Amino acid sequence: MSVVINAYSQLKGDRVVWLIVSLLILFSLLVVYSTSGSVVYKMNAGSSTEYYLVRQLVFIAMGTTLMYLAYRLHYMFYAKIAPILMIIAVPLLVYTFLFGVEINDAARWIKIPILDMSFQTSDFAKLALILYVARSLAMRQEYIKEFRNAFLPIIVPIVVVTGLIIPNDLSTGALLFATCFLMMFIGRISLKYVFLLILSGALVFGLIYYIGLQFPEHVRVETWVSRVDEFLNSDGEYQVQQSKTAIASGSWFGVGPGNSIQRNILPYAYADFIYSIICEEYGMLGGFAIVGLYLWLLFRSVRLVTRSPKTFGAILAIGLTLNIVVQAFANIAVSVQLVPATGLTLPLISMGGTSFLFTCISLGIILSVSRFVEKSYEENRKVENLSVEDESNH
Repeated sequence: MSVVINAYSQLKGDRVVWLIVSLLILFSLLVVYSTSGSVVYKMNAGSSTEYYLVRQLVFIAMGTTLMYLAYRLHYMFYAKIAPILMIIAVPLLVYTFLFGVEINDAARWIKIPILDMSFQTSDFAKLALILYVARSLAMRQEYIKEFRNAFLPIIVPIVVVTGLIIPNDLSTGALLFATCFLMMFIGRISLKYVFLLILSGALVFGLIYYIGLQFPEHVRVETWVSRVDEFLNSDGEYQVQQSKTAIASGSWFGVGPGNSIQRNILPYAYADFIYSIICEEYGMLGGFAIVGLYLWLLFRSVRLVTRSPKTFGAILAIGLTLNIVVQAFANIAVSVQLVPATGLTLPLISMGGTSFLFTCISLGIILSVSRFVEKSYEENRKVENLSVEDESNH
């Protein structure tokens, strides 16, 4: 225990964020192991629950390593590489749209030949676009209200990237668009350009929808329509019904870790609907605890924004945090049938994959910002205290 405490004391930046990350990962390990039995049964792959426990531990080890590496880099490094990441992200999205591997009726992945692994390019694109938008907003603060400095360098990349994601992953594209919209609002862009972004996004979405009607094999229009129709005109999809049953079964205190019944019935209990299993096993108190952790993360990032001496660090931290928190609440909203089914995972809790790794990288970048913001804040406090002492001595 003393080793853990000593290691924790050596971490710089916002230690509360480190604590939040640790608690979310702990929940992930417990609930993924609990739901792994249903995965083994449904996939009938001859594996065991221990296999998925070890798999999740491997992803946690990989994710925390990537998080620590991202945390160790100075956050201004990400401003330098943002354009390079965008140059990589757009061709990757185009390649995925044309030649993506179809999994669960959606072509969102590409295969990595040597590793024989699938890679969800939208997760990379999300990170690249948020870095790029934060950089663009920070660089143009002095003339941010001018059209040529708002439209071409900021609005066009947002519309292009989200437009390439939407055909096979509407929920991720919409979430990313909303995150960038909020970043522009926080970055003091004129409201008329914020509304121009909404108009541009609506026009592009309308075009994608029309193309989908003509070529349904390339755009998942039928899936979008069916999910909205089921949400509006029935009690929800089968999986949503089972999700609500799981939440109701948990009551306030839950049935206990590993005692879920709905994990054997609910599709994607280890991913899209893992929040329902948390509520069933740990009760509404456990569900509220998860919501509280994400809100706590948001509040700590807002605190970073108020203390950050540089615009890029402030916009970057709040942009990455909003992307994580909004996705978390979108996932939870699906579980309780507040919105149509989306297919979004619960960040840092759902079974490990590309999304888990890129969430860890995002948190590492947020911690990198906090490391230098806290250092700058403490130095300023010392200077102010010295000034007050000098004045009192005189």
